[in-house]
Amino acid sequence: MTHPHVTPHAQASCRPTGAYPLARLRKRMGRWVNAGLISLTLVAGSALARPWDGRVVHVSDGDTLWVQPDHGGEVRKLRLAAIDAPERCQSWGWQAWQALHTRLLGQHVRVMSGRLDTYGRLLAQVWHQGQDVGAWMVLQGHAWSPGYRGLPGPYDVLQREAQWLRRGMFAHPLGLMPPREFRRWHGSC
Repeated sequence: MTHPHVTPHAQASCRPTGAYPLARLRKRMGRWVNAGLISLTLVAGSALARPWDGRVVHVSDGDTLWVQPDHGGEVRKLRLAAIDAPERCQSWGWQAWQALHTRLLGQHVRVMSGRLDTYGRLLAQVWHQGQDVGAWMVLQGHAWSPGYRGLPGPYDVLQREAQWLRRGMFAHPLGLMPPREFRRWHGSC
């Protein structure tokens, strides 16, 4: 709003400084808070949830991988918590698989597992070299951060950033159908 007794030049110099760095700080803190909330949700989902380390031995699609625990035992099938990547037979499904496969196959990861999903996979937050893999998949435009019961997904801010920057599948000129809708219309691959 212009004040009648202040010149436009003087008015510009009266604007508060530091607003942009503050907005960036809020955004970064929001990412850490969301990551922390996911960890708490996973831990709360199972009394047995403890972090464990392992090596990725197989990647099925953009949100499912198989990890051999370092402490021994059977290979575990994991579903990355709080994301939904396109199905392998869906547009961008191969690219999502390729991104996760290239990043994680043969790599050591830290896993925070929780409950089982409807397909019998452990829902897990997976960390590679100190980075939350689910957050990375969403930020690169290889997965959605689905909401639940009208609430935004835990990586919603990252998804909006990927959409704004037209990264990965969000650069598709026609847009893509979220996997939940795809499965409703076409079933699983």
